[in-house]
Amino acid sequence: MEHLVQSTLDFIAANSHWAFPVMFITSFGESFAFLSLLFPGTSILIVAGTLMSAGSIPYWPVVAGAVIGAVLGDSVSFWLGHRYGGAIGRIWPFTRNPDLLPNGIRFFQKHGGKSVFIGRFFGPVRAVIPLAAGILQMGRGRFWFANVTSALVWAPMLLFAGDAVGDVGDRLIGSANTVLLVFGGLTVFGVIAVVWAMVKSGRSRS
Repeated sequence: MEHLVQSTLDFIAANSHWAFPVMFITSFGESFAFLSLLFPGTSILIVAGTLMSAGSIPYWPVVAGAVIGAVLGDSVSFWLGHRYGGAIGRIWPFTRNPDLLPNGIRFFQKHGGKSVFIGRFFGPVRAVIPLAAGILQMGRGRFWFANVTSALVWAPMLLFAGDAVGDVGDRLIGSANTVLLVFGGLTVFGVIAVVWAMVKSGRSRS
């Protein structure tokens, strides 16, 4: 996974005209229910931010691609949920992760329409909330408002968080060490998230 992240960022740094489409695909994959589990989109966005501070990759194509990809990823998930309803839980990846979609539906039922906005910032349910919103027939206007506004906050937040870390890291330990440090932090965070999900899943079944 680390190799994929680094290869993606190296490609953008060497081919800046590809920054928009690559970040679009990255953010779309992170937001689309059927790719999110396989796609290290959050990691790519954060580490891309560290490279923005060094001027290795361009700001606005990266930000625009990330925002638009996030909006369309959620939109496609919402449409699929609206079109196919609960039957979508009978296909991969939900057959392999049977708690994933029910957790998203419960989250939506608990928080209502605002779950589309706040769910964007919760990794375990981020990609399934729009699907749940579609299944539960959320109004399209309300969905689009929450979808667009959350994407306008979420994508720049990750990028500029990485940008700030990169700026500080460059001054203290150098750009190469900063990227390694961010990778290390993301790895630790990922391990913690997996352990948390396993513990929560075990409690819900007991």
